[in-house]
Amino acid sequence: MLKSKIYTTIKKILEPILLPLYRWLTKDREWWRIFLSTVSPVYASKRLYKRALGKELNLNDPQTLNEKCMWLKLNTYYRHPLITECCDKYLVRNYVKRMGCSEILNDLIGVWSNPDEIDFNGLPDKFVLKCNHGCGYNIICTDKNTLNIQKTKKQLKKWLREDFWKLYAETQYKFIKKRIICEKYIETKDSPLPIDYKFFCENGKFKTLQIITDRETDITLYYFDEALNYRPDYYSLDEVDIVNIGHPKLPSNIKDMIKIAEHLSSPFPFVKVDLYNADGKILFSELTFIPYGGIHYTQHANLPSDIKFTSIPKDYICKG
Repeated sequence: MLKSKIYTTIKKILEPILLPLYRWLTKDREWWRIFLSTVSPVYASKRLYKRALGKELNLNDPQTLNEKCMWLKLNTYYRHPLITECCDKYLVRNYVKRMGCSEILNDLIGVWSNPDEIDFNGLPDKFVLKCNHGCGYNIICTDKNTLNIQKTKKQLKKWLREDFWKLYAETQYKFIKKRIICEKYIETKDSPLPIDYKFFCENGKFKTLQIITDRETDITLYYFDEALNYRPDYYSLDEVDIVNIGHPKLPSNIKDMIKIAEHLSSPFPFVKVDLYNADGKILFSELTFIPYGGIHYTQHANLPSDIKFTSIPKDYICKG
C-alpha cells in the first residue's frame, strides 16, 4: 500500500516534467531520425512510415509499392554490392557501361574527394556539381562568372560531412564512398532544365512513367501507365481537377527509352530508371531503388504492386 502511494506521488511529480520532454525529444527532428536510423533502420523505417502516411508499415506481408520498397531496402538490397554501386552517382556509370549503354552517359568532367581539389578555372562556363552519396546534392551552374566559389565549396563540404542514408534510414546509400562529380550541363531548346522521365520497372518490366517538369519553378508530376495512358488518378484520387490539366507530349522515341529502362532494370526486383531526353538524345540520369524513401503520399505509391521478391543474379556484379 505504501509503495503504491509512493509510486503515485512520484508519478504525479515527474509526469508533467518528463512527458513533455519525451514528446519534444521524439518529435520529428533531424537528429532524432539520424539516431534512430543508426540504432535500428527497421524501427526508424516503421516510425517514418507511420508519421508520413498515418498507418503501420506491413513488412510481414507487404502489398503496396511503398511497402515492398521498404521490404527490399531492409532485406534484398541491404549491403548488396550491386545496389551500393548503382546508388553511387559516380560508380553507377560503370554499371551502365557493363550493360552496353555507354552512349547514354552524360559527359563526366571531373571527380574529387575534396572541394579544395576542384580547379574551377578549368571548368566550362556551364556545369553541374553533385555529391554521389544521396539525393538533392546538386549545384547547377549556368554562368561560372557569377558563381560564388567559396560558397560553393562550403556547401559541398557540408554535404560531404552528412551521412545522407541516416536522414530517412535509406540504407542503400550507407556504404558509398563519398565523392564530388562534375557533369556536363544538359541544355534543351524548350526548357532551362531537361524534363525528367522516370520509369518504374518491376522485375525488369516497365510499369509506370512519371514525368517531372518545371524543376526551376514549381515541380509538377505527371503519371502514365504501362500502355502510356495518362493517369492523373495515380497522383491523387482527391484532386478531381487534375484530370483537366494538360500533360506533356511524350517524345517520339519514348519506346526506345522504355527499352533502355527495362534493360537497365533487368537484374532488380524493382528500380526507377531516370532518363533525360535532350531534344531527342536519350541521356542517363540515375537509378533510384527506394523512391521518396518508401513514404510517398501519391496514390500510385500506395496501390497494390506486383513486385516479386526475386534475388539479384550474381552475373551483374562487378568482379573487379
